[in-house]
Amino acid sequence: NMMSFLSFNIPLILQTSLRLALSTILMSFAWQARVKDLSAKPWYLAAFASWGIALFECLLQVPANRIGHTGLSLPQLKIMQDAITWRCSCLLRCSTCNSRSS
Repeated sequence: NMMSFLSFNIPLILQTSLRLALSTILMSFAWQARVKDLSAKPWYLAAFASWGIALFECLLQVPANRIGHTGLSLPQLKIMQDAITWRCSCLLRCSTCNSRSS
């Protein structure tokens, strides 16, 4: 089983948390690229770049949710996912606010 090979006996909560955090970071970069870095490019190039990043985000988030659901209820998993999303988003936004170019 590929999933057990990638788990390395890491605790369930940690596996889920790390994958969800990485997927949130990837989606934040996709959003930033779409808004800031690709603003001068045609919309379809920004869309394809975002979809490419989103593919990798899904490759992290789907296994995270499946792993998490083996030990957590759906409400617990959703609360965990939302908390991680808020924390990662706030940290990334705060770190990039000071580097805004005019």
